[in-house]
Amino acid sequence: MSTEEKSLNFIEQIIEEDLKNGLSSDKLRFRFPPEPNGYLHVGHASAICLNFGLGIDYNAPVNLRFDDTNPSKEEQEYVDAIKRDVEWLGFKWDKECYASDYFQQLYDWAVELIKKGKAYVDNQSSEEMAKQKGTPTQPGTNSPNRDRSIEENLDLFERMKNGEFPNGSYVLRAKISMGANNMLMRDPIMYRIMHAHHHRTGNDWCIYPMYDWAHGESDYLEQISHSFCTLEFLPHRELYDWFLNQIYDENKVRPKQREFARRNLSHTVVSKRKLLQLVEEKHVTGWDDPRMSTISGMRRRGYTPASIRNFANTIGIAKRDNLIDVSLLEFCVREDLNKIAPRVMAVLDPVKLVITNYPEGQEEWLEAENNPEEEVMTFRKVPFSKELYIEREDFQEEAHKKFFRLTLGTEVRLKNAYIIKGESVVKDETGKITEIHVTYDVDSKSGSGTEASQRKVKGTIHWVSTAHAKEAEVRIYDRLFTNESPDKDKEVDFKEFINPNSLKVITGYVEPSLVTAKELDHFQFQRLGYFCVDRDSTAEKLVFNKTVGLRDTWAKISTQ
Repeated sequence: MSTEEKSLNFIEQIIEEDLKNGLSSDKLRFRFPPEPNGYLHVGHASAICLNFGLGIDYNAPVNLRFDDTNPSKEEQEYVDAIKRDVEWLGFKWDKECYASDYFQQLYDWAVELIKKGKAYVDNQSSEEMAKQKGTPTQPGTNSPNRDRSIEENLDLFERMKNGEFPNGSYVLRAKISMGANNMLMRDPIMYRIMHAHHHRTGNDWCIYPMYDWAHGESDYLEQISHSFCTLEFLPHRELYDWFLNQIYDENKVRPKQREFARRNLSHTVVSKRKLLQLVEEKHVTGWDDPRMSTISGMRRRGYTPASIRNFANTIGIAKRDNLIDVSLLEFCVREDLNKIAPRVMAVLDPVKLVITNYPEGQEEWLEAENNPEEEVMTFRKVPFSKELYIEREDFQEEAHKKFFRLTLGTEVRLKNAYIIKGESVVKDETGKITEIHVTYDVDSKSGSGTEASQRKVKGTIHWVSTAHAKEAEVRIYDRLFTNESPDKDKEVDFKEFINPNSLKVITGYVEPSLVTAKELDHFQFQRLGYFCVDRDSTAEKLVFNKTVGLRDTWAKISTQ
């Protein structure tokens, strides 16, 4: 840790205290332990930044461990996606581990617990076991199988492993106390029978360890010094420690579980089950739909790794759950893109503008700056001609005094080009404007250095040359849910709050320089927002996703 004075969060304080109490700094090791049963989401991003960030701060290794103990819900696709997401966020793990790496050791330890009289095989139904659990205020009652002989338990457990029994017929339970105040300590299940193909071990196993048994022992086998979990695992800590007590060697590092609060994000859901439901029921196009709270969805939408890391750092680590407004994440995205995204011109709701006094057939290639935030300014060439597209909202026939864009009889500057003056309009039979006719000041070219080029007008609008513009599919995304906590009310289906206007697909026109843009290239469409190239984009059909607006407009929209 840097010697610079800094305010430590409570997680860092725990580590510092352990170091003061004798834990050698070279024994520090952290881990990120996802289940490969879905794609990672924004909540996981915070946990990734926490654990890998601690690894960086303390110069300590961090393991990526897959908690692959439920083959009925796990797939190699999810493993690959998780690795891709962690790498994309900018982190590298020391060891790639799997709970399945330890199946034999976990089984052997379970056998030892049986021999010590600390575990037994139960063949009651799940309903019967649930009744015997008791309540938070009433103790549970012992299973009639709790006092099986050690020999019988060993025989049944081996036969469970050998696949002799059907799913759900037997479980292995730890023998702790059915009167424990913590209900998780009331003879918890350690193993269940699952005849399912595992993505790594195939059909080698018919029994699989439960999370509480596998997790702490995996931490121990990997010599993890600190196991950080979210607050829902606080009641599990007592069981985590009990299991460690059964196998702990004092000559080794004993993992310490500590908990931090979830930082829930408004207008999202982060339950993998609910995210899978959105995918399977076709409410979205897939796990990487840009409206999803998944890391892959945020990446496809155009969020940057730096912006997500900055968001995680900004919200910090807390001891109490809190709802973070999604606008803070969008602010972090906007702040990063402002520094790195080239400025380009695109028109998304086009109306034709004809410069009546511009020479027929003439074209110019004008100089335009790429990003005013650059330390060393760079430029590109954009084509200019007699006919242009401008945004329909940038023109009004009759406008109020505070409308500083184009109107009849007033002047505006075309970005990087000339000053024009509105003269007349052409309308179709419905009264809709189809063309705006203007004249231009030939001596007013931007950057020409002439006296006229310094002439000031109140408005500047963007444009693209119709002869050179490239048609593009533009996907305008909004928040997937209209409610800030769509899954808070358990009596209401969270899908009731799906925003019907979360995706709008339009045809726009972009300057020709974008033809060579590659997937995930970021741009600021001037005056419109930040956009990125979608993976569906080709040279023949350009596709852009709107990443975020130039400012937060949701608060205004949602109250109208």
